[in-house]
Amino acid sequence: MTKNRYSYVRSVKSNTSDELINTYLIRPLAGIFVRLFFYTPITPNHVTIASTLVGFLAAYFYLDGTHALNIIAGLSITLKDILDSADGQLARAKQLYGRIGRFLDSIGDFFVNLFVFAAIAIALFRFTESIFTIILGLLGFLGITLRVSYHVFYQTSYLHLQDAYQVNRVTEEIREEDLQQDQLTLWLQSFFQFLYGLQDRLMVSIDAWCRGEVVKSERNDDAWYGDRVGLGISGLLGLGTELFLLMVFSVMNQLESYLYFSLFMMNGVWLASVVYRKGVLARKLTLENSPARR
Repeated sequence: MTKNRYSYVRSVKSNTSDELINTYLIRPLAGIFVRLFFYTPITPNHVTIASTLVGFLAAYFYLDGTHALNIIAGLSITLKDILDSADGQLARAKQLYGRIGRFLDSIGDFFVNLFVFAAIAIALFRFTESIFTIILGLLGFLGITLRVSYHVFYQTSYLHLQDAYQVNRVTEEIREEDLQQDQLTLWLQSFFQFLYGLQDRLMVSIDAWCRGEVVKSERNDDAWYGDRVGLGISGLLGLGTELFLLMVFSVMNQLESYLYFSLFMMNGVWLASVVYRKGVLARKLTLENSPARR
């Protein structure tokens, strides 16, 4: 364990690329846990496992479908999110970076989201007896998975430009050097690639399509991945924002409304981000690089 004193500032990623809800609420709350854990043998991986277990507990509460347990489930989801932030903050605070934690975190998020949306869909189906609620639950799970991957793609790309977050890659294809790592890490990376590989490639394709004729260069990369407006819009699609909205609708006992909100409003934000990058940012950078501007 590091002998350094705890520093909240060193424990956070970047306020520029992070979600507003994380910057002003989730990470400060997570910082309370990190301060408590910092001088103990508790590791970031322990916190990741605890976060995942709390997420599964939330899914169990959602199965009941009553207002009281929906409130408890929503609050559990927020606790899960706080712990999910705390594991990374503890890793940065203690300087305990590791590839295992990177994969444990994302794999845990995938299955928590899967179980939570399945539980919500099953509970709503019992009350409405409409198969459409099952379809809504499936679309909700697919939507949150893809939107969060989109946010993570741009956040990670930006952090790499800042020479931060180097343990994690933008995409996690297995490379030659990965074959030299321990078997557990390699197995987790392979499973991660099975779950996220297709959607990561989709985000790369969306980015390339949005970027269009903007050539690869250090200057253009800084402008493209570091654009504050672009990061601000995609920041609304991060897991912290998504789970906070789920908590709010859970407390109001409006889970079906949440699924519609996720389907139309959150996907609308995603579309707005793509339109901004394709129609505004790419055009701006193309004009700046045109011969007439040189």
